[in-house]
Amino acid sequence: MKATRESDQGAPWRELDARPAGCAHLLGGHTPWPRPERERNDKVHAKKLGAVAAAALALAAGLTASSAAGSSSSRAKSNSAKPTIVLVHGAWADSGSWDQVVSRLQRAGYTVSVPPNPLDDLTTDSQRIASFLQSLSGPIVLVGHSYGGAVITNAATGNAQVKALVYEDAFIPDAGQALMQLVHGGCFAVADLSTVFNFVPIPGAPAADVDAYVKPSVFPRCFAAGLPARQQAVLAATQRPLATAALGAPSGTPAWKTIRSWAIVGTQDQAVPLADQLAMAKHAGARITRVRAPHLSMVSDPDAVAKVIQDAARATR
Repeated sequence: MKATRESDQGAPWRELDARPAGCAHLLGGHTPWPRPERERNDKVHAKKLGAVAAAALALAAGLTASSAAGSSSSRAKSNSAKPTIVLVHGAWADSGSWDQVVSRLQRAGYTVSVPPNPLDDLTTDSQRIASFLQSLSGPIVLVGHSYGGAVITNAATGNAQVKALVYEDAFIPDAGQALMQLVHGGCFAVADLSTVFNFVPIPGAPAADVDAYVKPSVFPRCFAAGLPARQQAVLAATQRPLATAALGAPSGTPAWKTIRSWAIVGTQDQAVPLADQLAMAKHAGARITRVRAPHLSMVSDPDAVAKVIQDAARATR
């Protein structure tokens, strides 16, 4: 008869102990453990099981802590994610004016959007950009050039996602101010605007509201000063007009009262003179960077413009 342990078939160990040592050959050549030795081995076995259990618990605790740390790290990375940068062009330009800045920001790892600015009226243009901003998720750095500065001043108001405003050779109005009140010199400050602009009627609009195009003869020295002649000619030919209604529309509650702002001022700007830019930037409490550039500094010096935008983006993280 083959001997079995209690764990196998329930046979009590005392049956094995009662058998004579000479019966070992009946047990398949295995001599049963004497009781004292078995008890010692049981204790050793129990200690080993306890050690294994303790190690398993420690490992589980470590994995849990590691998982929690990983989640915390993921949340931290999420909180420090780079903001989306939205660039708003000004009058007599289009989204393409930002091309060189866009490429630099993208190489730096930023998501960049350049929505079209309608150039119809300050109120409705701001509403269109505000609607675009609401379609985005996460933090935003909002940048405006020239007339686009007035647009972002209104479009960002009340939007908690916008963490920084960057004004580039831009208008920075306060509540109730119109663009015509903010410029006291420059090539556009003339008594007879027909010497600077070509006016084109807008179908269905009041007679006083017309599209204004900068005359090709004026565009190079006024709007695109400092750029190569061929580039000036291309920009003059591809300009988008500004509806004159936008010039006299009063600005609303300015976003810069609650959102940190930066200002890039072109010291060679012939469209919005340096003195006017500085006055607006200081009034808004903007951090000012001077760039030796004309009105289109994002075209003539994209490195300097991209750097300020990145400075603003890093300050939001």
